[in-house]
Amino acid sequence: MDNTQVNLADAKARLSELAELAAAGETVVITKRGKPVVQLSRLQTPRKPVDLAALQQLTRSMPAQTEDAGHFMRRLRDEARY
Repeated sequence: MDNTQVNLADAKARLSELAELAAAGETVVITKRGKPVVQLSRLQTPRKPVDLAALQQLTRSMPAQTEDAGHFMRRLRDEARY
């Protein structure tokens, strides 16, 4: 990701824009008298753990495919032609 540096006075005027940059994954460093004092970055949201037993139960309940993916996609494409 990119790194943006901006002084404190500019950061005050552009806070919304800088927050959007940080939310998009860019690191924004705010400086005071040329020295970095604050860093804005995207929050790392914790990932939910996967319930393996529930996932296995779900996949076991699904019917097996009767044709491979290549033939399936070719059939869908051919049926959609006019």
